[in-house]
This record gives sequence, structure tokens and C-alpha cells, in this order.
Amino acid sequence: MTDVMTVRPAGPGDASDICALLNAVDVIEIGRPETDLAAVEADLSHPGVDLATDSWLAFRGGRLVAYALVWADSGPGRVDCDHYVLPGHDEAALALLERVEARAREMAGGAPEGRLRLQLNTEPTLDLSLLTGRGYRTVRRYQVMTRPVSAASDPPPAPPEGIALRHCAADEADRRRAHALVQETFAAHFGHVDRPYEAWLDYLDGRALDWSLVWIASLPGHGDVGVLLTRDDRTSMGWVSHLGVRSGVRGRGIGGFLLRHGFAAYAARGRDLVGLGVDILNETGALRLYEANGMKLHYAVDTWELSLHSHG
Repeated sequence: MTDVMTVRPAGPGDASDICALLNAVDVIEIGRPETDLAAVEADLSHPGVDLATDSWLAFRGGRLVAYALVWADSGPGRVDCDHYVLPGHDEAALALLERVEARAREMAGGAPEGRLRLQLNTEPTLDLSLLTGRGYRTVRRYQVMTRPVSAASDPPPAPPEGIALRHCAADEADRRRAHALVQETFAAHFGHVDRPYEAWLDYLDGRALDWSLVWIASLPGHGDVGVLLTRDDRTSMGWVSHLGVRSGVRGRGIGGFLLRHGFAAYAARGRDLVGLGVDILNETGALRLYEANGMKLHYAVDTWELSLHSHG
């Protein structure tokens, strides 16, 4: 029978097929493909993932229709997963959800606050009743925002008085300082995980990062006060991964300067679009900052959460 569903673990050689599936989902959910092969390869080779136990591919009649991956590098009890499925394949979607949840319970190790988190487009290909019927609930919404850039419209901005900027390409100490600034300025953000430097590099795929596109802002009398971490390894756009300003110096225009510096840097590199993700409930006013600098909604993502003691 040619229409039988089969499920097996992913392997490194499946990256191209997985990337094609994710781009098919992208086209349906956001209107264009935005997944790069390198990002899929990085997920499959993450040091905290054992593909034999932590990944699944579902095939229908030999065609890849669903993919899931699970990992636990965010502290005790928390497990994260990816789940992608083509429309109309609820059986495959459910089969992978069941496997993800079973593995997540093993990985949580009986932690009393064990939870599984999954991020999905607000209009996903997955039938959301499959989640709500299993006890998942939404806990946060993020916006992916974008802004067109050009050399003509985005010249290098003048810094606020006293602000000096340096990139992190030449000095390992500056890379560690960038890490420390990210940890400090994001400490109160929903879902933030305080990771040591080496673990942070693994999480960020930092060993493939162009550190000339990571900048630290300093201010006399205050030392290093802000960080802008960006990456130019996405086909669709330049990406602002982290923008953080220390709490004691917020309100001085440093965040807006760093953002506009990023726009100018990417325009100078020939990029025509810059994007980032933001928690819409961020208490530092990040959403307002991005909107004030011309960024607009590209699409939105909900974080779904399942208590790993909710059933089973």
C-alpha cells in the first residue's frame, strides 16, 4: 500500500528534505520561503540533541509530511520542541506530538514544574485543536518585524553624546563581554535562560557568527552599556538577534542608535531588509522602539506550553 504512514528518526543526510518541508510550511504561513539549509543543519548537529531519540520524520507514501525535534538546554524541567506539518496530515502531526511529549517527559526527569514549549505561527499549518485537546495553552506572543533598508535612506547615525561603539571581531574578551551584556540586559525577559559562555555559543551557533556584526556601546563613567548582536547568514534578510541596553542608562537614545546603526551596517553590505523578533509584552518598550524606527509586522508567533504532568 503506497499511502502508509511511516515514522523514523532524522539523520544529517535528511537536512535538505527537512529544509524543503519547512520552506513549504513557510510559503503557506508567511507567503515566502525563509528557512536556510545552514539553520537546519545547525539544529540537527546541536550538541544537546541525539537524533536517534530526539527527532522524528513522518512520511506518507514516501513523501516527508512532518518533522519534529526536541531538546532540553534551558534549565531544569523545561523542554523545547519544533513541530512542522503539511496541511491535511493530522495523523502524522499527532504521531509526532505523542513522541515529542513522551520524550519530553523523560528529559524533564520528573521535575515538578516540567513543561514543554513549542512556537508556532499564529495561523499555522498544524490544526490547533490537536494542541488544545492535549492540554496545551498559549503563554506568549512574539512579532517578527522587518524594515526595508538602503544606503541612501540609512546612513550611519550620529551616536548619542559620549557613546562609543566597537565591534567584537578582534578580541575574545569583547565576545565574552557581549555575552555578559546579553545575559544582564535580557535577564528579566520571558523565557530567558542564563547560559555560561560556551553553552551560549552552542545555543547561538556562535562559532559560525561573524563577530564584526556584533557591537558593544560604551559610555564614560558607566563602562559598557549596550550590545547589538546581529547575523548575516539568512538568505531572506539581515537579522537582529539581540539588542540590549543596561537598565541604568535606558532612555538616553542608546537602543535607537544601536538599531539604526544595524540598519546602516546592513544597507552598506547590500542588504535590503532587516528583521528581528520581539515579545509584544516586553516591559522595556522594545516594541515601541522598533515601531518608532519604521519596523512593521511581518508575522506573529505564539508560544504554546504543555505541563508535562497534565496527563499520561
